[in-house]
Amino acid sequence: MAAKERYNNKIGKMTKRKRNIKKMAAKVLNDPIHGNIELHPLLVKIVDTPQFQRLRFIKQLGGVYFVYPGASHNRFEHSIGVCHLAGRFVRALQDENSKVLGVKITNKDELCVEIAALCHDLGHGPFSHLFDMKIIPKLWEKKRDKKEWTHEQGSADMLDYMLEDKKLKSMFKKEKIYAKDITFIKEMIVGTPKEERKGRRENKWFLYEIVSNKRNGIDVDKWDYFARDSHMLGIGNNFNHNRLISFSRVIKAKGAEGKKEQQICYRDKEATNLYDMFHIRNLLHQRAYQHKTSNSIEIMLSEALVLADKYITFKGKDGKNVRMSDIVNDMKAYTLLNDGVIHIILGSNKKGLEKSKEILNRIFRRDLYRFVGEKRFPGGTFGEKDVKRKRAVGKNIKKEDDVKRDIKETLAGNKKFQTFMSRIDDIHDDPVVIDIVELNFGSKDRDPITNVKFYSKNDPNNADSKDKKDVSLLLPEVFNEQSVRVYCKEDRYFKAVTEMFEEWAKSTPKSPKKQKTV
Repeated sequence: MAAKERYNNKIGKMTKRKRNIKKMAAKVLNDPIHGNIELHPLLVKIVDTPQFQRLRFIKQLGGVYFVYPGASHNRFEHSIGVCHLAGRFVRALQDENSKVLGVKITNKDELCVEIAALCHDLGHGPFSHLFDMKIIPKLWEKKRDKKEWTHEQGSADMLDYMLEDKKLKSMFKKEKIYAKDITFIKEMIVGTPKEERKGRRENKWFLYEIVSNKRNGIDVDKWDYFARDSHMLGIGNNFNHNRLISFSRVIKAKGAEGKKEQQICYRDKEATNLYDMFHIRNLLHQRAYQHKTSNSIEIMLSEALVLADKYITFKGKDGKNVRMSDIVNDMKAYTLLNDGVIHIILGSNKKGLEKSKEILNRIFRRDLYRFVGEKRFPGGTFGEKDVKRKRAVGKNIKKEDDVKRDIKETLAGNKKFQTFMSRIDDIHDDPVVIDIVELNFGSKDRDPITNVKFYSKNDPNNADSKDKKDVSLLLPEVFNEQSVRVYCKEDRYFKAVTEMFEEWAKSTPKSPKKQKTV
C-alpha cells in the first residue's frame, strides 16, 4: 500500500472515531504537554469521581516540589496524559498492524487500555511514591502478617471500589465492558505475569506492554512523566515519544525464554531515541527525583507521618475510624487521604502529635536534616546481594543497616569514632540518617535495550535484538550505581558525623562489579 493511501486510511479511521465519540458527548481538555486531549464519555465519567479527583491533591513528584518550584503538577494531569498516549499508541498499532497481526484490535480493547492508563495511579498515597516505598513499609514493620503492598495494587482495589457505584458500573456495561474486561484492565495496571493472565488470550498479550511494560520498561506511563516532569522542572529532554509511536509495530519475535511471541517492536534507527529515553530517566533521577535536599525533606515527611499514625484517623466503611497503617485495606477511607494530611496534623490539637508537628514545622522553616556527604559505589554493593553478610545474620539485610555495619567494621579501631558512637547509642532518636540511592537506566545492571526487538525498513515483519556497539561506541559500559548519602538531624552532632563519614569514605575503596551485557 502506498504511503499516501495508508495516511488517508489512517486519517479516515481517526475522523470516524472522533465523529462517534462526539455523538456521545466527549470532552476535550487542553494539556500543556500534549495539546488537545479528547476523552471518551466513559473516561469522563471516571474522571468525575471523588476517587479520581483525589489525584488533584497528590503531587506527582512528592517532596521535589519543596526544591523545584515548578514541580507543582499532580497525579491528576499525569493520569489523563497517560490515557491520551495509550489511546494514540493502540490506534497506531491497530493501523500499522491490522494485516500483519492476524488478530483485530477492537474498539473495546482500545477503551480497556485507555481505562487502565487513566486509572493506573489511583492507588497513590500522600506524596506519591513516598507513601508506598517509605511510609507503608515503616508502618508495617512490626506486623506479623506484613506483606508487600504497591500503589498498583491500590489502584486495582480503588477501581473495584469505584465500580460499586451502580451508575458507573452501568456505563461500563453500556460499553460492553464486563467482568473479563475489568480483569484485563486490572491486570494491565498491576503488571500481571504472563502465566497468570486471564483478561486476554495470548495473541493479544502485546496490549499489556502499553501501560506497564514488564518486558523492557518502554511504556506510555514513562513517556508522559518524562515529558511532563522535564517541562515542569525545566530540564531538557531529547527523547521523542511521538516518533517512537510512528515507528512501532507488533511482530512475532523471540522473548526472554526463547519462545516466539507477539510483542511491540521498533524500527532499528530508533535505538538511539530509546537510549535517550533511558538517559532522561537517569538524568531526572540524578537531578530531581533523588535530589539530596528533596530526599532530606522526604525522610522528614516520612518520619512525621509515621509518628502521627496513632493519632489521626479517616472515616471508612460502616463509619469505622481507620489509621494510615490500615487505610490501604479500606478504599472509602483511602479516598480521603492525600498530601493535605500534613495540614491535618499541623491543625490538630490532639496530644501525641507534638513530634510530628515539630518535624513538619522544621520543613517549613527550612531547618532540614543536614547533608553530610555522599559516596558512590557499584550497583549491588550494599544490601541483599551481599551474600557474606546475609549468611552471617541469616536473613535479608536492609541496605541502610548494611552500610551502618560496614561503617562500624571499618572504623572499629578508631577511638574518636568509638567515643562518638557510645554517646549516640544512648539517644533514643538516632541523629544519623543513611539514605541509599539506586541510580540506573531502568534495568538495574543490564543494558536497557537488551530486551527490545528491532525491525528494518527492508524486513518490517521480522525483528531481532540489537547490539549496543552497532548503535554507538560512545554508550556507557556500566548501567547502574549505588550512592550512599548521610544526613545529620541535629547541628550539635554535625561536625562529629562529618568526620566519621569522611574517615569511612577514605577507608572504603570498592572495586566495580562486572556489569551484565546480555
